[in-house]
Amino acid sequence: MMMQMTFYLGYKNVELLFAGLVINTPGEMVGACIGVFLLAVFYEGLKIGREVLLRRNQVNVRYNSMPVPGADGTVLMETHKTVGQRMLSLAHFLQTFLHIVQVVVSYFLMLVFMTYNGYLCIAVALGAGLGYFLFSWKKAVVVDITEHCH
Repeated sequence: MMMQMTFYLGYKNVELLFAGLVINTPGEMVGACIGVFLLAVFYEGLKIGREVLLRRNQVNVRYNSMPVPGADGTVLMETHKTVGQRMLSLAHFLQTFLHIVQVVVSYFLMLVFMTYNGYLCIAVALGAGLGYFLFSWKKAVVVDITEHCH
């Protein structure tokens, strides 16, 4: 079987991830698209879930102060919060395992996209979009009003 090197819309002889997994009917393509879609949603949820888990398990909070010259020549103190995590902890082992899962799933999605099948590529994109929509609103963004660009 020759690998397609340009985007195409088709469902015959589409090899998906493994040698024995070949799509030949419209029903198989619909099932594959649903599976790929759900895998992309899972990937986005996993990324945000790892961030939430990381924030929940942060320890060793330290505050570092440093002098900063003010506009009128005075010296101001700027404080930064530093957090860390223990290397030999259950949380870090879980993060490591979840990182491995995330990398494997991301490579699977990349390989699916590299089939150049338009239906599968659309399923990856839509799944990633829905996953981001469903999970990214939980992502905490902290804005430090004292942070400057120099």
